[in-house]
Amino acid sequence: MAKDKTIYTCNDCGASSPKWLGKCPGCGAWNSLVETVAESAGKNRYQALAKSQPVATLSEIEATDFERTPTGLEELDRVLGGGVVAGGVVLIGGDPGIGKSTLLLQALEALSRQTRVLYVTGEESGAQVAMRARRLGVDGAQVRVLAEINLEKVLATIEVEAPGFCVIDSIQTLYSEQLSSAPGSVAQVRECAAQLTRTAKARGCAMVLVGHVTKEGAIAGPRVLEHIVDTVLYFEGDTHSSFRLVRAIKNRFGAVNEIGVFAMTEKGLKGVSNPSAIFLSTHSEPVPGSCVLVTLEGTRPLLVELQALVDAGGPSPRRLSVGLERDRLAMLLAVLHRHAGVATQDQDVFINAVGGVRISEPAADLAVLLAIQSSLRGRPLPKGFIAFGEVGLAGEVRPAPRGQERLKEAAKLGFSVAVVPKANAPKKPIEGLTVHAVERIEEAMARVREL
Repeated sequence: MAKDKTIYTCNDCGASSPKWLGKCPGCGAWNSLVETVAESAGKNRYQALAKSQPVATLSEIEATDFERTPTGLEELDRVLGGGVVAGGVVLIGGDPGIGKSTLLLQALEALSRQTRVLYVTGEESGAQVAMRARRLGVDGAQVRVLAEINLEKVLATIEVEAPGFCVIDSIQTLYSEQLSSAPGSVAQVRECAAQLTRTAKARGCAMVLVGHVTKEGAIAGPRVLEHIVDTVLYFEGDTHSSFRLVRAIKNRFGAVNEIGVFAMTEKGLKGVSNPSAIFLSTHSEPVPGSCVLVTLEGTRPLLVELQALVDAGGPSPRRLSVGLERDRLAMLLAVLHRHAGVATQDQDVFINAVGGVRISEPAADLAVLLAIQSSLRGRPLPKGFIAFGEVGLAGEVRPAPRGQERLKEAAKLGFSVAVVPKANAPKKPIEGLTVHAVERIEEAMARVREL
């Protein structure tokens, strides 16, 4: 097969050149030209246009839900929106050794009982994959394995095997013979991902692409890689901890920001049915500086313990937060001083979310301020206490979305006292839970001192 012609295209302005140049001739940007396959002109484009799909009115198009195939891992199905979709392409990234290959090998074993599966490994040999399967207790009697990094050979194998589910581990190891650049380069990653996606759509094969991550935690390669695929998952967690989180950043077939919680065991990853338990410390008695927050991760309410430590600081007090935004912490401290009269200008303030979870929603504001107040005064919050609510710059406590579900989850886990925004107060009493509704931060502080 003759090699296709390649050109060099600017990432910034789209200008092209027949050879590589350090400076783009179009916009003048440096080192922005990357190798791409030149598109050949159609022989009869009018005939091709005539055969294309006619335009239809949106209301006339039949809207049917996608048929999903469960992976056998309940937590992974939750993140995917119920299971894998035929023709859907999933990109999953995570730190080395976090458990991506382990999770996918377990999913392959479960799916192999329902459809043909193929595992393409570019980083390991077949013997290494078999060794991991034996260690995990995976039989693998119907799991087909291909150790190959040549894209054309991988596509030919998919054509012959006709799998219903395929895993590419990893996209950065593949290379196309049509490009002269090395595997892992921007051009190779983009071209390989585009061709694999076209193959998955044409054959109705659900496909998972494993992606490397940079030291900042983002998936390596061009950003267009995340635009090409249907779903983007991030594998998170501390390698020193046994717990892992799978988070959906993009999902065309389901909700985003869903998380799945797994525990790493000797036999692979096991789903955690009650993830709130891993984000709560086990104190026999309440301690100062600890407040439990009910946060939402997708559709799942989670109880997370926030810990605050306020200590005498030097001439330059430190503001450090783990799991929360540092800039928001500085803003909340200013609100606490201005509207509640609690000064921390000469104090070091440290905030930590237990269990390594990251909290990005503003509903954590009230719990953060109550934990800081508790640590500063040296007085623990009542036993079985929870709080949530957004705090504005004017000192008002704003409602959090889906407050009723948060309160019911807390009551189910045995919490008995809650301080929440007035708009989130339940219309009907919740059994076992006393709810105190507040409108301002100073009112919340006063209410807590009375408890």
